[in-house]
Amino acid sequence: MDTARPWAATAARLLLGWVLLVAGLLKLPDPAAAVWAVRAYRLLPEALVGPVAFGLPVVEVAVGLALLVGVFVRTAALAAALLLVVFLGAVGSAWARGLQIDCGCFGGGGQVAAGATAYPGEVARDLGLLLVAVALARWPASRLALGNAPTFRSEPAHVP
Repeated sequence: MDTARPWAATAARLLLGWVLLVAGLLKLPDPAAAVWAVRAYRLLPEALVGPVAFGLPVVEVAVGLALLVGVFVRTAALAAALLLVVFLGAVGSAWARGLQIDCGCFGGGGQVAAGATAYPGEVARDLGLLLVAVALARWPASRLALGNAPTFRSEPAHVP
């Protein structure tokens, strides 16, 4: 195995985990702003706005922590990729429909003044993170991961 790949996976894991953890933690203290941000996209029926707004930060924190400590790396990377595809779809939809909103990716969100949107930068950032997540799902073995801790087997050792 290439000796650089586990270190690249470690960097990818830490980057993606940090971004998701920060995004989730910034949303948790202000659930009303999270509801406002989700509602601003005008994609969900009102009955789903609250559950998505309250659940999304929890999922982001959980996936971010899993990546940072290095457990269930492939699963967490796939979850991150799925989140990023959803984020890209939502931002792309808002952009295509001419909505003037802040993505709410790191807290806040909602309506902004005309021309104050940052859609190209948001899409570029999320595409880059999506590539990182897909690569990490493909090559999850990394350094400094709790999931690499030795396991103790209950079966007897094979003696020749």
